[in-house]
Amino acid sequence: MSSSSAMARILIKGGKVVNDDCTQEADVYIENGVVQQVGRELMIPGGAKVIDASRKLVMPGGIDTSVHLQETFMNAATADDYYSGTKAALAGGTTMVIGHVLPERNESLLEAYESCRSMADPKACCDYALHVGVTWWGPKVQAEMEKLVREHGVNSFQLFMAYKDQFMLRDGELFQALQHCKDIGAVARVHAENGELVAEGTKETLDLGITGPEGIEISRPEELESEATHRAITIANRVHCPIYLVNVSSMSAGDVVATAKMQGKVVHGETTVAHAVLNGLQYYHQDWAHAAAYVTVPPLRLDPNTPNYLMSLLGNDTLNVVSSDHRPFTINQKAMGKDDFTKIPHGVPGIQDRMSVLWERGVVGGKLDENQFVAVTSSNAAKIYNLYPRKGRIVPGADADIVVWDPEGSKTITVETQVQGGDTNLYEGLRCHGVPIVTISRGRLVYENGVFTCAEGSGKFYPLRTFPDFLYKKMVQREKCTALKPVEREPYTGEVVEVVVPGRRDFGCSDLDTPTRPCTRHGGVRDLHGSSFSFSGAQIDDSLPKRSSARILAPPGGRSSGIW
Repeated sequence: MSSSSAMARILIKGGKVVNDDCTQEADVYIENGVVQQVGRELMIPGGAKVIDASRKLVMPGGIDTSVHLQETFMNAATADDYYSGTKAALAGGTTMVIGHVLPERNESLLEAYESCRSMADPKACCDYALHVGVTWWGPKVQAEMEKLVREHGVNSFQLFMAYKDQFMLRDGELFQALQHCKDIGAVARVHAENGELVAEGTKETLDLGITGPEGIEISRPEELESEATHRAITIANRVHCPIYLVNVSSMSAGDVVATAKMQGKVVHGETTVAHAVLNGLQYYHQDWAHAAAYVTVPPLRLDPNTPNYLMSLLGNDTLNVVSSDHRPFTINQKAMGKDDFTKIPHGVPGIQDRMSVLWERGVVGGKLDENQFVAVTSSNAAKIYNLYPRKGRIVPGADADIVVWDPEGSKTITVETQVQGGDTNLYEGLRCHGVPIVTISRGRLVYENGVFTCAEGSGKFYPLRTFPDFLYKKMVQREKCTALKPVEREPYTGEVVEVVVPGRRDFGCSDLDTPTRPCTRHGGVRDLHGSSFSFSGAQIDDSLPKRSSARILAPPGGRSSGIW
């Protein structure tokens, strides 16, 4: 884009401005990439481009907190790079994405981060930031986490309790990683599944001869997610670290998050649009390619009530954020697992359709209102990742990341017209009521009525600050109030028994003078309180002749009545 268009003055006129806490009829004036004024009857200089937003909603641009672009995973490269992926995001009303850096085990976190930046910077069309995965643990990782935070604008790390022998951290390592996140003020993102039991369940499923996509659902039941969710929250609570649980996919895991919040623990949860809309019956489809297209982790849940339940948890603020977890693969790539479900690359598309699908099922479906929609697609993410109110809100001084939304417009989702990569769409044929018609990124008009005006590389890396108040303010104060202190008391002045040396026997017979036969408490002398029989010495009946039998004439208790 030319510099003149980048610095264009824009007036959005006649719409309803929707923030996470209120809706107001107002005009929005943008200049130099920043919102300058919000209100009615604005005094603005001439030459501004006017966008008519009558009967439209003017909302903060979406923030997609989990996308996998230009990434190789499970021997397959994703179908979107940072150009096509961010372009699709803008088409869907999303103006910022947070991508993933996933180092291999024993790989340097810094080197993996630099490699990702070198791929993303020349291609991104919108602002982006990065999460860095902690896929192994050691002093080097600890030092590099701190360097990434201090010098490279990273404020979040993804920790895995799944993917045994690949990304998984043991409980002790997770404890130390969470403690370090707290010390450096980072957001600790945790993928919670019991990796040990997933590995065992996978072996068992394959032994039963189950090799199709349904194996992903059978081998990873929701109890493994809820158990790991509870364990992660417990570990985080022990180290006083705020925790952010990703890809919450089941009712039971959602209940664990809800219980933790009611107990006052600092817990936030993210689900994906796929988990909040679809169910795991897709894995049992007769067409292998159709079933494989839905393979993701954690899997979509078999209970058809799960999506509605997760949507309700978004509505009552138990879950805070909806991401796309966009990781698109083609059917040919998924076919690497045609004979073994463990080789099907995990991932589904969704970066373009996230907001429209959520509006259809959440707002049109009566689970969310327009303000809650803004909260779970933008504002909450901005607060959690320390972007607020620069992003996630339309107020003077904020970045001009805005989407003009037509609540009465509609479109039918189809793979044939999608901008995002891949040759499948999970929502094929879904008619969505509520669509973005204009997207503005940093004050630049980048998408209008299906036409793109964004240039490759026009997006920027957005460094994130540590210690977000939304997570840490409450936690820091709570730690001060609940700090453990020793009890002040007078020292003990009484006697202290001698310490027994371990391994030394101070009772019974000595090992050095063990007798030839065991000692007894009788010592060879008859005990009159015991039996008249004794192994020691002569017996009282030794002089009587031995008899083979004796007839009892008067048995104890009296004689029989003779009936028998």
